Amino acid sequence: ARGRGVEVTLIEALELPLAGILGAEVGRWIVNLHRDEGVRVLTGARLESARGNGRVEELRLDGGVTLGCDAVVVGIGVAPAASWVADSGLDPAGIAIDASGRTKVSHVYAAGDVSRPFDPRLGEHVRTEHWDAASRQGVAVATAILGGEPRPVALPSFWSDQYGIRVQYVGHAAGADETWVSGDPDDRDFHVLYRRGGRPVAALTIDRPRKLAALRQLIESDGAGNAAAADRH
Repeated sequence: ARGRGVEVTLIEALELPLAGILGAEVGRWIVNLHRDEGVRVLTGARLESARGNGRVEELRLDGGVTLGCDAVVVGIGVAPAASWVADSGLDPAGIAIDASGRTKVSHVYAAGDVSRPFDPRLGEHVRTEHWDAASRQGVAVATAILGGEPRPVALPSFWSDQYGIRVQYVGHAAGADETWVSGDPDDRDFHVLYRRGGRPVAALTIDRPRKLAALRQLIESDGAGNAAAADRH
């Protein structure tokens, strides 16, 4: 929209977007990225109502702020549409599966957003709402049905292109107790390594696509690797 010269306002309920996952420093960088591109960013803002005649023409926020608008894009997350399994013994809030997509019901498999695969790194079943996870899980289910052995559970990952910048992420940054930044965020060319208890658990790269493979390998090795080792990659 900004590339077409459209005025854009971003409304964020949190004080910093994604700070709970990626940390406050990255959250501030995301806000500044949008503002530098001419986006009006309102943080700590909550929507009270939407008004219009046949379409949304005005948004009203808590505190009485009103915003005129021609179009609205809403991003509020998703929930599995799986109420139909409620009486089967499976959890409609997320169907627990193993590395092969098997559920606790014999001969029943699940894959995609509705599933919660077991993550050995976290020791629990976790739902990952990214298309690459659904793709891998579908392959795992087909392999299991054909009698093959599943590959090790891959780290969750996602990517996004914003203002000509490639943003990539891999791992589990939530719960990290240390972050290490390499590069200059002001130049939009850096990466962040997240560690928990001295172990690398996640990484974020900004316009460094070639760095991601090395960081993924560092995390998957599950060693006590350090920031210097990551930088050498």
